[in-house]
Amino acid sequence: MTFRKYLVLAGVTFFGSVGDSLLAHGMKQVGSISLAHLSTAVLSVLNPWVAVGILFLLGFFASYLTALSWADLTYVLPATSLGYVIVTLIAKFGLHERGSPMRWLGSLHITAGVGFVTAWPELTPPKEDVSHISAEPVSTAVER
Repeated sequence: MTFRKYLVLAGVTFFGSVGDSLLAHGMKQVGSISLAHLSTAVLSVLNPWVAVGILFLLGFFASYLTALSWADLTYVLPATSLGYVIVTLIAKFGLHERGSPMRWLGSLHITAGVGFVTAWPELTPPKEDVSHISAEPVSTAVER
């Protein structure tokens, strides 16, 4: 895998983690919303934290699309799971949320799977093109 591909995966992880954290911070300021008051949800975009969080999540989406253009989903999603640990760290130290030891253990367990995933190729090799092979049965009779 090239350095640029590692940067794209790092971008997915970084933009997703920071975007989710900014969105969470902003929505805590906005307060509780419900579908019954949809205008509150729409107006929550005016909160600067929510707006910047959305911009970071747009960066996440662009990086994610780029990664999926050259790698399988089964490679990209686990390879970016370090984001779970980053979000847990941001939530603990930036948002001052309380995380249980089980939550930490779960995040680390998910990330440990990256080692298994990155041991295989990032893209499933294409199947051999057999369209040129005739569908007619092969004759086994010997001509005289």
